Amino acid sequence: MFQIRTDLAVETSEKRPDGKEVSGIRVEKKKRGEDVVITKVCIDTQKAAKTLGKPRGTYVSIEADQMMEEDSGYHREISEIFSEQLKTFLPKDYRNAKILVIGLGNREVTPDALGPKVIDHLFITRHLLEEFGKYLVELDQCCSISGIVPGVMAQTGMETVEILRGIVAETKPDLVIAVDALAARSIKRLNRTIQITDTGIIPGSGVGNYRNAITEEHLGIPVIAIGIPTVVDAATIIADFCMGLMEENKSEPEEMEASVRSLISPKLNTMYVTSKDIDEAVNRLSFTISEGLNMTFVPRV
Repeated sequence: MFQIRTDLAVETSEKRPDGKEVSGIRVEKKKRGEDVVITKVCIDTQKAAKTLGKPRGTYVSIEADQMMEEDSGYHREISEIFSEQLKTFLPKDYRNAKILVIGLGNREVTPDALGPKVIDHLFITRHLLEEFGKYLVELDQCCSISGIVPGVMAQTGMETVEILRGIVAETKPDLVIAVDALAARSIKRLNRTIQITDTGIIPGSGVGNYRNAITEEHLGIPVIAIGIPTVVDAATIIADFCMGLMEENKSEPEEMEASVRSLISPKLNTMYVTSKDIDEAVNRLSFTISEGLNMTFVPRV
């Protein structure tokens, strides 16, 4: 059948259409408050990684139905939960670490502008600490934070990882955090889910525009990837609708798959859908992410 594209491990770890569980993964789910669900997915084996199409590692997703709402207090709460979960990926002595934050994506394409906008809101400290020292600027508990928006290949002619190798070699950070817009399988997770993973990231993979991976293997230092799904594959939306109709008519699974396959044009599988208020959503969500990063690495902000 057509390929269902999603960057979210929580979606690939869910039951397959044939009802079988995928072995080699561990899933832990807990609820915070009324509507926040935190899911931890650990892919332990190479076989499970191959089955799910995700690298081995740990993935944490924070889902909140009201993340689309314009409520600064609620977004502050989400930032705090995000910061709390991010800390579980960091070493115990991270307070003295040098962190490079990368805003992946294209600022000129609104659904892909999450990463650059996060950098806009981030409290950059590296230049202050190098010039004045921690105690002089009263930031004795903060990390050295630097940020970069490397752009996309169409703008630079270079792979992002090529640019980053030069920056890493020159500035020698201890950790890279890459922020990018993702693709989801389900509409209900659009602009409502934050994913954190220690596996790095392949820019553009969710929309089939694969670039070289940004991982510890390629950069030589740990990479944590953070993202929010801002687009959904159009073919997936139609497939879900068709499957729902067929289930109501009690069609056999084989018949349902054959019918959906014939209905969905291959061209439709290259189209992606986003929400009509994506500009407002990206502005709010980029601030939510940057606020969580500031809470984590610059506690007094």
